[in-house]
Amino acid sequence: MIGKNICKIRKKKGLTITELANRAGIAKSYVSNIERDVNKNPSINVIEKIASVLEVDLKTLIDPESTNETKLPQLDAEWIDLVNELKESGIKKEEIKEFKTLLEFIKWQNKQ
Repeated sequence: MIGKNICKIRKKKGLTITELANRAGIAKSYVSNIERDVNKNPSINVIEKIASVLEVDLKTLIDPESTNETKLPQLDAEWIDLVNELKESGIKKEEIKEFKTLLEFIKWQNKQ
């Protein structure tokens, strides 16, 4: 069950098993075994790493109902355009965290 959810979400995100394994710091064979339900009981630590890479919460991986199309976040065209503009301007993914902190501060300041 968990393995099928991971596989479905991974493919939806356009990641290969190798990419997922590398980003999560897990052996490719181990990820493959999880997806094929050879390893039906991976540790919570491993599941957390996979969830982080796939940008989903643990419940999404554990609960088969939470993988319905309606529950997976969908980006509208406006968000996609914004991301493309950021990429074209040379901003890297790692730099987005700095902007996120700044935006959170601005939101907090506006509430004051």
